[in-house]
Amino acid sequence: MKIAFAYPGQGAQKIGMAKDFVDSFDWAKDMIAEASDASGIDMEKLLFEENDDINITEFTQPALVTACMIMTKALTDAGITPDITGGLSLGEYCALVASGAMTFSDAVKLTRIRGSLMSNTVPAGEGTMAAVIGLDSEVIENVIKDIDGCTMANYNCPGQIVITGKKEAVEKAMPLLSEAGARKVVQLNVSGPFHSPMLKPAGDNLRKYLDETTVSDLKVPYIANCNAEIVNDTSKIRDLLQTQVSSPVMWEQSMRVMKDLGVELIIEIGPGKTIAGFVKKTVPEIPVINVSTVEDIDKVKEALNG
Repeated sequence: MKIAFAYPGQGAQKIGMAKDFVDSFDWAKDMIAEASDASGIDMEKLLFEENDDINITEFTQPALVTACMIMTKALTDAGITPDITGGLSLGEYCALVASGAMTFSDAVKLTRIRGSLMSNTVPAGEGTMAAVIGLDSEVIENVIKDIDGCTMANYNCPGQIVITGKKEAVEKAMPLLSEAGARKVVQLNVSGPFHSPMLKPAGDNLRKYLDETTVSDLKVPYIANCNAEIVNDTSKIRDLLQTQVSSPVMWEQSMRVMKDLGVELIIEIGPGKTIAGFVKKTVPEIPVINVSTVEDIDKVKEALNG
């Protein structure tokens, strides 16, 4: 069976994610220690004790990568490996680790830096994002094309798109999108205009850290966010990760690529079921199993053996 590993982005995080893995496997405790060293964060405290930092971008990103990669190791230890990987925004870093292009330690280190750059490049209050529900992407693109400073951020699935940019530009677009037939337009509680051209300096600053990071040959291909294309050529990865910070996330298109490649099962690895929801609206013929607990691994085994 052709399997894709898919990883969620920021917003899926929660206190206690991966706790049962850490309680069940000694190697998971070692991964927590490795993540703490790589990020300079007390990862055990961040993941498992009540705190507000878990929702601060700079901390959210390495925390989510840590939890998702612990879950991934438990899967691969059980003999379940991907034929292709993909991840939504931040999830692209998990996809790269699962594909063998980047070490776990480097992904944790880079995502802390990425989170900090994404939060601090645009002064607070200057940018924002909004989710647009129930409107085709073409209609949204048409509405915002003449609004300077407002662009597409996430093509999540049909009927769920996110726009981004200057606060006044996004707020100008919101009522126009409602008038154009959107079922709902909701301003998001985010610390910046993620995936907008305003964040190009963040991607440029991230580049020097990417250049210092070893990128290895891919063991399995992955799908890049910024163009929804299969990546087999390692030399392109740094460019893609630099561009990804300020360009739209082509997640809907990425799922269609998985279908075109003959993927028969998508395993969503991480807390929540965001990816599963997007898959059901985009490529409903592909089954999805979410892995966020140790028990879930048995469900995957049953599905594969059944």
